[in-house]
Amino acid sequence: MSELPEIHGTVSAGFEPVREAFEANFRDHGEVGAACAVTLDGEPIVDLWAGDADRQGRPWEKDTLVNVYSTTKGLTALCAHILADRGQIDFDAPVSEYWPEFARAGKEGLPVRYLLTHQAGLPVIDADLAPGSALDWGRMIEALEQQAPVWEPGSQQGYHAVTFGWLVGEVVRRVAGAARFGDFLAEAVVKPLGLDMFVGTPASEHHRVADLVREQPAAGAAAMAPAPDETPEAKAMRERVMAMFTPGSLAFRSLGLASPPFAAGNNSPEWRFAELPAANGHTNARSLARLYGALARGGEVDGVRLLSEGAVKQAAAEQVCSPDAVLVMETRRSLGFMLPVPGQPDNRGPNSFGHAGAGGSLGYADPDRGIGFGYTMNKMWNLASFMTPDPRAQSLIASVHRSLDS
Repeated sequence: MSELPEIHGTVSAGFEPVREAFEANFRDHGEVGAACAVTLDGEPIVDLWAGDADRQGRPWEKDTLVNVYSTTKGLTALCAHILADRGQIDFDAPVSEYWPEFARAGKEGLPVRYLLTHQAGLPVIDADLAPGSALDWGRMIEALEQQAPVWEPGSQQGYHAVTFGWLVGEVVRRVAGAARFGDFLAEAVVKPLGLDMFVGTPASEHHRVADLVREQPAAGAAAMAPAPDETPEAKAMRERVMAMFTPGSLAFRSLGLASPPFAAGNNSPEWRFAELPAANGHTNARSLARLYGALARGGEVDGVRLLSEGAVKQAAAEQVCSPDAVLVMETRRSLGFMLPVPGQPDNRGPNSFGHAGAGGSLGYADPDRGIGFGYTMNKMWNLASFMTPDPRAQSLIASVHRSLDS
């Protein structure tokens, strides 16, 4: 973008540095279209949007939605925690107690918690899948019922990049008695908080959805050529990413479930309408900030209680911290949420929890500071975003902290 776009929205007095950081992302990182929102103790203090929703110059509006990829996992995990808080799900009970057909191929005693902690050993599907299968909920559920774990459940953790959504989502759907996972999300989360958020976006809302855009070739080893001044650290990261995307690797096979031929293009109506609760939530920064703002203050905002305080603490509590068998890096996870990893360039508070998405989107709660944060964008960041926090979101978080500390 040759000229900086007009920045729309508001920031509370004292939080002008967030607006400056938001504008700097367009100048320094080539942002195309984006939004950032922050709540403090449940009150909105930042609500910004700017840029283009597509390459044809359609403006990013106040109500623009965008695919947030794995940021969706936080929404899906929240639904499971809501049902557990109601006493309808026991995380230590076998999945088969809620989903009897799951008890096959060595999964008979697999507990629900392993679905949320990525310890189930089900990041890939071995069955032959026809083109478009990932858009067919019933087909993917059947495939996961037949799938044997690729490691002993509980023995290690590895990112269930796409299967997480069907695994956790099917338990939620069955326990809630919902026809579609998105129906329960709407009933339990979206409507009570007045959010703009979908998993399975109706065609009537597609005109508001921004197109995802890339500045480089699609994900793959060819996109990771070494830079002339590559540091040893950058080389090590590049080699890890290349190993991840080697055909046949767990990462390649796992992430591939959300791509053609199994899925549809990420800007297509078919992709937007389907339900992949690990990968195709469509929302905006304002909704993410409000949702996580409720969790940052113990599970309640404006008289609406999503979770009890005890359930919020359970949602945020570390469950695993170890090398990830799929992403080939150290990761920390709670029951469904990502936690900051010491040593990574992550500006979130140490007790923060939430989820990021491929390309850069992020939603999280910081109970220590009372922050709910949401960042959405349509320019997909590079492959290194699988290994390190996105610098655009990180600069925004740092500016929020500077404003609070000044």
